[in-house]
Amino acid sequence: MKTHTKLTQENLTPKDAHSILVKGNERFVQNVKAQRDLKNQVLETSKGQYPFAVILSCIDSRVPAELVFDQGIGDVFSVRIAGNVVNKDILGSMEYACKVAKSKIVVVMGHTKCGAVTAACDNVELGNITHLLEKIKPAVKSVKAKDGKVDVEKVAIENVKISIEQILKDSPILKEMEDNNEIEIVGALYDVSNGKVEFFVD
Repeated sequence: MKTHTKLTQENLTPKDAHSILVKGNERFVQNVKAQRDLKNQVLETSKGQYPFAVILSCIDSRVPAELVFDQGIGDVFSVRIAGNVVNKDILGSMEYACKVAKSKIVVVMGHTKCGAVTAACDNVELGNITHLLEKIKPAVKSVKAKDGKVDVEKVAIENVKISIEQILKDSPILKEMEDNNEIEIVGALYDVSNGKVEFFVD
């Protein structure tokens, strides 16, 4: 499988980009990887990069975005932070990926058995972790308000939805691009037990 070029990237729609990620995850789950010459991809991308997607995911070692979606060097921007939360630096990175580098899709991907989400549910307080977990607390409160109790996996899903709401609220650039159908912004959940990514449906 070849590295994306300016031409292939320009000709992709957000729907195409979504489909590439779905098919890539299907290959990953089936343990059938696309054939890539990584050494050649290093050389090709040294002249420029044309990633078609930006993926915000957790730092969890079990959830490497490029592998999960069976993508190669130069294919995706990977933004990682515990709990896949959003801040100004992450928003700026996403805006660069989409507005400047022309990526076609933003995926916010949570995962099952998330340590950061579990810690937020358990009210852990420890150094700078405390500040980070505050960003997950609205999802904890939302699930508790709906169900009367806290289910970690439901909080993980709600946390993704809240992150997307924050992207749309705090980044007029990304919101306008989505409104104009230049990009898609979508949530997803990765299951650490089987490798499957489930995309959220509106």
